[in-house]
Amino acid sequence: VQLVESGGGWVQTGGSLRLSCLASGRTSDGYSTGYSMGWFRQAPGQDREFVALITWRTGTVAYLDDVKGRFTISGNNAETTVHLQMNSLKPEDTAVYYCVAGFTTQATARYWDYWGPGTQVTVSS
Repeated sequence: VQLVESGGGWVQTGGSLRLSCLASGRTSDGYSTGYSMGWFRQAPGQDREFVALITWRTGTVAYLDDVKGRFTISGNNAETTVHLQMNSLKPEDTAVYYCVAGFTTQATARYWDYWGPGTQVTVSS
């Protein structure tokens, strides 16, 4: 499975960005992307941090507490595309954002099988 992110960039505090991730290929079990897709982020000098996920079978979504009410994750029925709408952005949201896919619903990086190369999001104060 290959993941490619798009939509990162620079925005002022309070602005919005929409990230997208397109998946191609299939897992060894024949799934397009596994049970779930989601987003992590990593700021300079910090560990990768869970941001949001969506599980395909149930449509369940989960978010990092700090982004609840500001970020919205969504996906398509073909389970190959996931978006992250980010509103009311803050400087502390600045990070490289990674799209992930896999057979998990854990908010821990090591459980996710597939990672995109990342896209930079910069929020200026």
